Amino acid sequence: MITGASGGIGAAAARLFAAEGASVVLMARRKDRLEALAEEITAAGGRATSIPGDVRRPDDVARAVARAVEQFGSLDAAFNNAGWGSVGAVLHELDDSAYDMAMDVNVRGVWNCMREEIPVMLGQKDGGVVVNMSSVAGHSATGASAPYVAAKHAVLGLTRAAAAEYGDRGVRVNALMTGGTRTDLLEPYIANAPEVEAGMTRRAIQKRLADPHEIAQVAVWLCSDRASFVTGGAIPVDGGWSAV
Repeated sequence: MITGASGGIGAAAARLFAAEGASVVLMARRKDRLEALAEEITAAGGRATSIPGDVRRPDDVARAVARAVEQFGSLDAAFNNAGWGSVGAVLHELDDSAYDMAMDVNVRGVWNCMREEIPVMLGQKDGGVVVNMSSVAGHSATGASAPYVAAKHAVLGLTRAAAAEYGDRGVRVNALMTGGTRTDLLEPYIANAPEVEAGMTRRAIQKRLADPHEIAQVAVWLCSDRASFVTGGAIPVDGGWSAV
C-alpha cells in the first residue's frame, strides 16, 4: 500500500514495487492520475489497484487497507508517503491553516495509516513492514516552514514508538529522512524562485536534488527481506545533507 501515489516519490515507488513483483494498492486524492498509474502498471504486466482517498480521513484509509486484503490476500508492506510542506513565511507570520495542514497531512495521516495497517500485519504469520516519510526536516531546521519541521519530527517520533512497540511481534517500522527531491509539488517553487533549489542543495555533499526513483529504491529495500534487521531507523536519503 502506497499513499501519495499519484505523483512524485509515491508514483515512482508504485512503479518500482510493481516491477519487483509486488501487488500495489495506490491511494491519493488525485483520482484521474491515480487511475492512470494503475492502468500503466497493469498494462506492463504488474498488479495494481487504485483507491482515491485522503489520509486525513480514517474511513478512507480503512477502505484502502481493506481493499489490499480483499484483493490481494494480505498487507505485507506499507509506504506512508503522503505529505504536505511549504517554504516562505516565518513562524509568527503563518496563520493556523498552515499549521493545521502540515500536522493533519504529515502527522495525522501517518497516524491514521499505521492504526489501520499494523493490526492487519499483526494478524499475519510473517508480520509486515511500514515505511513512513519523514525528512531531513525531521531532525534539523532546514529552512522549510516551522510547522513542516515540527510535523516531520513528529513522524520520526511515531516511527520509533511503533518500532519499539511492535518489534517483537513481527512488524518493522522505519522512516525515510529525505533531502530535497525533484517532485511535481516542488517544481512550482523552483520555477518561481531558483534560489530555493540552491538553498536545498547547498548543505548536501551531492549538489543536486534527488530523483524520486532514488528515494523509491530505499523504500523498496526497507520493505524487503534484505532489510530484515532494520527497524526503528531514521534512514538518510539526502545526498549527504545530514553528514556535514
